[in-house]
Amino acid sequence: MAELAASSGISAGMLSKIENGAISPSLATLDSLAKALNVPISRLFAETEERRDCSFVKAGTGVRIDRRGTKAGHLYDLLGHSLAGEIGVEPYLITLSEDALPYTHFRHAGVEFLYMLSGKVRYRHADRSYMMGPGDALFFDAAARHGPEELIEKPMRYLSIIIYPRQRE
Repeated sequence: MAELAASSGISAGMLSKIENGAISPSLATLDSLAKALNVPISRLFAETEERRDCSFVKAGTGVRIDRRGTKAGHLYDLLGHSLAGEIGVEPYLITLSEDALPYTHFRHAGVEFLYMLSGKVRYRHADRSYMMGPGDALFFDAAARHGPEELIEKPMRYLSIIIYPRQRE
């Protein structure tokens, strides 16, 4: 900070205020900073490129995944995934076909969020059941036994987002 202050002719206190957003520097001050840093002034306004976790899936191209419910006519299309970090996230589009069967024995770590898109289901979580139709949402602790208990209007589709802590290696 002291070196930049000396080479730009701007006080360390002024640099600190600029850095923290306490003041807006003049164009002349920015020009002095750019020259001291030996970069074009436009570089001071450029956003830095960051590499962050991102997953994009075109409509209809989710990866079909086999899970325990697959045998009961439950189809799971993975819509993305988190690549790194302490928390795992798995968003699924779940379709229960005409030949689907109830299955209430799902259990896994983390929490789960369901959002009904079409159809009607009585969904079991632990010791309670919830009648769900389009637009209804359910958020729950996924360690408890859960799953569709009564398939009322098939086929049905819902969004399931599972969030869980990753295992440390």
